[in-house]
Amino acid sequence: MARVTVEDCVEKVPNRFGLVLFAAHRARGISSGSQLLVDRDNDKNPVVALREIADDVLVPDELREGLIASLQRVDERSEAEEEAETLALLADPQHMHMSEQELVRALQSDRDGGQEERY
Repeated sequence: MARVTVEDCVEKVPNRFGLVLFAAHRARGISSGSQLLVDRDNDKNPVVALREIADDVLVPDELREGLIASLQRVDERSEAEEEAETLALLADPQHMHMSEQELVRALQSDRDGGQEERY
């Protein structure tokens, strides 16, 4: 394929914004060492990704799942662990002298991973 056009790819992925997300995700994968599915022909990674989409070498649903998985944040703490931490915080004698507002702020800070509000 000499040139890849957006029209070639929009037939495969009808939403142009989705197409951009898929191609960018695939181009990042190529940059990190994923195997090429078409000949490079001296093209850069985004062009190779678009050519893979246009040539039906990549399935858009698989790209969608990979993109979603890469954007998701996994919370490794279970509810039981969070509840145990909250109970331990409440049982600490140091917190018996805290005001209700300070206690709520401490619990929220603990829930948010210790990040302070910036706004």
